Amino acid sequence: MLNGREIHCSTARASIKKYGLSIRGLEIYPPLFLAPMAGLTHSALRTTILACGGVGLLSTEMLAAWRLPDENVDISPYLARTAEEYPLSYQLLLNDAALVEPAMQVLRRLQADAVDINLGCSAPRVRRAGGGSGLLATPRVLRAIIRRARKATDGPLSAKIRLGDGRKETLQPLCQMLGDEGLDMLCIHARLQKESFSRKPRWAHIAEIKQWLDIPIIANGGVDSVRSAQACFEQSQADGIMIGRAAACKPWIFAQIAKALFQDTTVCLEYEKPLLYASFCQGIQERFRPERRLGRLKEFTHYFATNYTFGHYLASRVQASRNMQQAVRHALHFFSVHDPTGYRQLQEQKGQWISSCVQGG
Repeated sequence: MLNGREIHCSTARASIKKYGLSIRGLEIYPPLFLAPMAGLTHSALRTTILACGGVGLLSTEMLAAWRLPDENVDISPYLARTAEEYPLSYQLLLNDAALVEPAMQVLRRLQADAVDINLGCSAPRVRRAGGGSGLLATPRVLRAIIRRARKATDGPLSAKIRLGDGRKETLQPLCQMLGDEGLDMLCIHARLQKESFSRKPRWAHIAEIKQWLDIPIIANGGVDSVRSAQACFEQSQADGIMIGRAAACKPWIFAQIAKALFQDTTVCLEYEKPLLYASFCQGIQERFRPERRLGRLKEFTHYFATNYTFGHYLASRVQASRNMQQAVRHALHFFSVHDPTGYRQLQEQKGQWISSCVQGG
């Protein structure tokens, strides 16, 4: 078990304390991280997760550095943030060292609590642009990006990678270079570069990487329950765990893990799924412009619907919806039939919101 584990890094900028991390003055407790995911890790999902608790560090979606200086903070769905979303890491997609300073200037204005560099995305469009895992093919550019990013911020700086081709002779020099250039933390998705999410994660590989570096290592991939979180910690010997798609399926997963593994008594394990879904919808309606809402609700529902035996009905009806009002109506009908207890609580606590949705408000 993790109880009582306490390790101290040899670097002055980071330490691993009992149940949490302290990086350049940023306290991360518990050591459970939300993974950056396009179309998902926006403000509405983050606050839905926070309603349950248990997450130590939140994340934005992947932010293209070349677009960031032109984003309108007041209306951008990528930059929407409430005061309760703390601490929040902003993930940058970069393909040129010249983009670092302008992007970091924006993040300073936004009061980013931490910055992460995407080195793991293998989407063809991203790789063709030279970003994500494509940066690994240009070591000079990659080194320059990390070096400039380190100079541009005094706050926590991390990067997210995959296991690459799995060969030590390529992976070890990469990890050591990232540490030498000043990264405070490294997150590793425990799959090879071309492996799909259906492939069993290689958590044990991370334990070897930990021997190469003296900074905190965060394990990512395949964690979707308390049991898998425990197994990941044991096999990877990581200092923290990052959770991605399972957080969209079960926004309460951080709370469950925090309570079971870190004895966090502040989390909420008494929740009704319809209420969480409604909170997500409200977050979208309050923080995003009308044209930015429906797509994000459809993306979230694709994952959230898996909590129900007949969840495909919920997912398909929301997917077929032409507007937010119609999508919410379909969801409310589904909950009234397939989760009547949760639906009754939803009526009691958010009756006015239900009425406004049904009436087209």
